[in-house]
Amino acid sequence: MRSGAKVAIVGGVFAVVAGGVGYGGYNLWNGVTGGESTVSTRNEAAPEKRSGPVTAEETTATSKEFLAAWAAGESDKAAQLTNDPVTAGPALLAYKEGAKVSKAVITPGTPVGTKVPFTVRATVSYEGVSKDLSYASELTVVRGQTTGRPLVQWKPTVLHPKLTADATLRTGTAKVASVKAVDRNGVELTKEKYPSLGVIIDTLRQRYGAQAGGTTGVETWIDSGSESVADVPLLVLRQGKPGTIETTIDAKVQAAAEKAVKAYGQASVAAVEPSTGAIRAVANSPAEGFNAAFQGQQAPGSTMKIVTAAMMMEHGIAGPGDRVECPPDVQWLGRTFQNLDRFEIKNGTLTEAFRRSCNTAFIKAITPLNAKNVADTALGETARRYFGIGATWEAGVPTTDGSVPASDGPETAASYIGQGKITMNALNVASLSATVKNGGFRQPYLVAKEYGDREFAGAERLPAGITSGLQKMMRSAATAADGTATKAMAGVPSPKGAKTGSAEVDNQGTSNSWFTGYSGDLAAAAVVQAGGHGGDAAGPVVAQVLKAG
Repeated sequence: MRSGAKVAIVGGVFAVVAGGVGYGGYNLWNGVTGGESTVSTRNEAAPEKRSGPVTAEETTATSKEFLAAWAAGESDKAAQLTNDPVTAGPALLAYKEGAKVSKAVITPGTPVGTKVPFTVRATVSYEGVSKDLSYASELTVVRGQTTGRPLVQWKPTVLHPKLTADATLRTGTAKVASVKAVDRNGVELTKEKYPSLGVIIDTLRQRYGAQAGGTTGVETWIDSGSESVADVPLLVLRQGKPGTIETTIDAKVQAAAEKAVKAYGQASVAAVEPSTGAIRAVANSPAEGFNAAFQGQQAPGSTMKIVTAAMMMEHGIAGPGDRVECPPDVQWLGRTFQNLDRFEIKNGTLTEAFRRSCNTAFIKAITPLNAKNVADTALGETARRYFGIGATWEAGVPTTDGSVPASDGPETAASYIGQGKITMNALNVASLSATVKNGGFRQPYLVAKEYGDREFAGAERLPAGITSGLQKMMRSAATAADGTATKAMAGVPSPKGAKTGSAEVDNQGTSNSWFTGYSGDLAAAAVVQAGGHGGDAAGPVVAQVLKAG
């Protein structure tokens, strides 16, 4: 037998440590009760088919054997210890041959039920250069459906937490040139300092690295397998010469955004310059992975009343000083809509209804009996005509455009208060505030249109009367004693305006918290999942960002 494979029993918990065993080495370990190192053997006789939950002993033994086989580079053996050897085999082989992993040290942690966490220190070797790639992952042991054997449930994330079904680990000459992303003032933007920008920097590199004048290096990366999805760099073995890409990000505002969302488990925020559309910040919690601030699709709640109020003024239904009814609840074609805690406003104006976020006022004034022949498509038409919602945005990185689709019946009423089929994300809603502040839509963008030879989406300027009306209502919501946004916006410099929102989500006990506002030449919007009232969670996030502008 070869030496070097070490196994310890620590506090009764197994720990397979393939220390110094490269690929091709034997799979060695001590028995669970200790003793001399032996080569694992299996009973060749057909075992009795087991059933029921996987036991702790089975979890320990199966995970230990799988990790040891993987660490030894025995991809076929490791694959047979999973519940999907046909898929696992090529993936494990690619880990060794495609990613050029010459050695792996895998250390299990304490099992939690049938889940076993572990750490990996893989040595990647290519063209005379070797570097370590370290990370943590986990596996789950399940019972095989046909054999009853305990097996590792195969998932790509077992090999690496960022690996997906269509992706592969690769090491070699990088497919795209290196880049250095900088902010509007030339400050370098790194994933380490601004973690929310990680996926954006990767995308900029993949899309515009060559255009920026960079050269390729030698790297280990996750090949996404798709032209539309950015590869994920994991390790640099030999650095290429980076080209410089100037973004519209403001490092100071970005730092504030990162700090603000970090206080919540799931939150996102985006900030836009109203006069130009330049994106000044984007942050998500969690920071890595899906860029919810740009690509999320959620009901925006009462922040949509910005567009609804514009539609009402456009069609002559009501203006800021006009009286509107705000009863505790209202009926629309058999469905009941109500205000928070069923509050009501007697003899109030549209401005008062806006600043206190009265749902019923924005529905009752537009009911089929009251409206001036307003079609079910009117809200979407206003959103597209003046706010650019429904157009195709070319920000320079992937974004999901806001959607205000056609509706009918009670769904139309729901859309007036940001529910129904309407979907937005923080960038879309930040653009609503930016459009109000500027008096016209400017498509948000992260890099100049020269990158990728892109064309920006356009929209008609808001009529002067609608602009002044919306600014008046948003200012009232942010400054009046009874404004729903006043507390959050208290320390934000004037001129300022805001709108709160709470979006109800099916099967979620607490509403999502939305907030959007502007101060000077900066507009922002945030959403906090299950954050409740707009001013309570999302409001402070937006305020922190605006104060940094």
